[in-house]
Amino acid sequence: MTYNDSFIRACRKQDVDRLPVWYMRQAGRYDPDYRKIKENYSLLEICLQPELAAEVTMMPVRKLGVDAAILYSDIMNPVASIGIDFDIVKNIGPVIANPIRSAADIERLRPIQVEQDLSHILETIQILDKELEVPLITFAGAPFTIASYLIEGRPSKNYIRTKTMMYSEPELWHSLMRKLGDMVATYLRAHVQYGGKAFQLFDSWVGALSPRDFKTYVLPTIQYIFDQLQDLDVPKIYFPGVSSGELLPELRQLPVDVIGIDWRVSLAEARKRLDYKYAVQGNLDPYLLTGPSSLIHEQAKLIIDEGLQNPGYIFNLGHGLFPEASIDKLKELTDYVHEYSAEVLRQRITSK
Repeated sequence: MTYNDSFIRACRKQDVDRLPVWYMRQAGRYDPDYRKIKENYSLLEICLQPELAAEVTMMPVRKLGVDAAILYSDIMNPVASIGIDFDIVKNIGPVIANPIRSAADIERLRPIQVEQDLSHILETIQILDKELEVPLITFAGAPFTIASYLIEGRPSKNYIRTKTMMYSEPELWHSLMRKLGDMVATYLRAHVQYGGKAFQLFDSWVGALSPRDFKTYVLPTIQYIFDQLQDLDVPKIYFPGVSSGELLPELRQLPVDVIGIDWRVSLAEARKRLDYKYAVQGNLDPYLLTGPSSLIHEQAKLIIDEGLQNPGYIFNLGHGLFPEASIDKLKELTDYVHEYSAEVLRQRITSK
């Protein structure tokens, strides 16, 4: 079996023959076959069936030709193990039955038991480790993003309860961050032990904070998580979510390999803000996929040219795929990135 390791190589700033491609939320509702599965099973029900979750994970690898798979799961899955009762409600998102509002609520949170409570996820990873010919990326939600759901009780646009706790009860806030940090580190370590080849920490909503507040209230826990996982010899990715360009200078000391970039900041500017320390991943606006193929290719070319200016680049979107995205356009985009980047890299070699 030929193993495609271009994603791993790019994460480590090593030479590649063509740019690796994968997409956040690449296993999802844009795929008609996935929508058929969802007619019979909820997201959480799929996660509970390792064979089915593995199949959904592999579908975009086969259909799109991407260079990495990302585990079909949800960032909320591990919180069930620490004592949070939640559901994923259609057209809403995570809804928490017992939101975190007090010191007693935080005190009741128990340490995560990955093998005991989340064995179905670990079994899915084991299946994929045997079946895939590309690396498997596993993931976790970062503490601020998880906390925003736990405190608000559901998705929020202004995070008022979250910020109220953060500003008014900082000791309470930091105690929650510590518990969530331990949960995330333990969860991701188990992923690697069971066959994960890279992992990404999603901090989807932390761009709602100023750089000063991010540095004070969130960054210490992010640093702690990656410090705890430093011994794992797999690529480590931090994605600070949407509208996070102003936070990038604060990330320069993180012991990670890759930083995910959203579409509101150019790759060149992002690398500059990061002191050129990391490989970068991104950053096509996913909603460009509503446009004509000529526009998609034009915008992708600009991003590819920028990404290839320095070693270490993975083509991705600036956030996750949306349900209305066209699977045909995605396949076409994947082929275009592979073909165009391969040609640019070939020309570089012949011109030396």
